[in-house]
Amino acid sequence: MSTIINIIIYLAIGALAGWLAGKIMKNEGSLLRNIILGIVGGVVGGWVGGLLGLGASNLIGGIILAVVGACLVIWLVGLIWK
Repeated sequence: MSTIINIIIYLAIGALAGWLAGKIMKNEGSLLRNIILGIVGGVVGGWVGGLLGLGASNLIGGIILAVVGACLVIWLVGLIWK
């Protein structure tokens, strides 16, 4: 049961990160697109943070890494789709 709850929490953090990253990057994509990119960005942010030794030890750290990852993903998608 706790695995399902953890997945829901990760998805919620990714959605929040996507929304925040869309605002930060002034992305004109849809809210749904930003949320999806935020979820992907959360994974990317966690992975890059782990490589750099910046593991998220708390919720705020996880959100920050997810937002940074989402910004990176939104920027990359913008480069590819232009």
